[in-house]
Amino acid sequence: MKLLTKAIEKQLPPLYSQEDKGEEAIAYVKFFDPCSNWTWFATEYDPVEKRFFGLVIGHETEYGYFMLEELASFRNRLGLHIERDMWFKPASLKVINEKMQNKISV
Repeated sequence: MKLLTKAIEKQLPPLYSQEDKGEEAIAYVKFFDPCSNWTWFATEYDPVEKRFFGLVIGHETEYGYFMLEELASFRNRLGLHIERDMWFKPASLKVINEKMQNKISV
């Protein structure tokens, strides 16, 4: 599976374009490790550097940058790749945070 399609790339706003929106910023794509709780919700993207900004859920929940190349090259303990949630619908970070706290599938 391709992590970032051309259609999704066109939807993603450029870096820093949603920084004033706080939790009202929209995440357009969700990536996850199928063997752990690590999840990345991308709100912005730089197609030149292939760098995302968004919500990262792992050992901690935080906002930060992550690279497409790092997601694509990662293999977990079973040798599986990071996947893109094909059924994810764009949502605000506020909605995502609420669902994640309540353990509802996003």
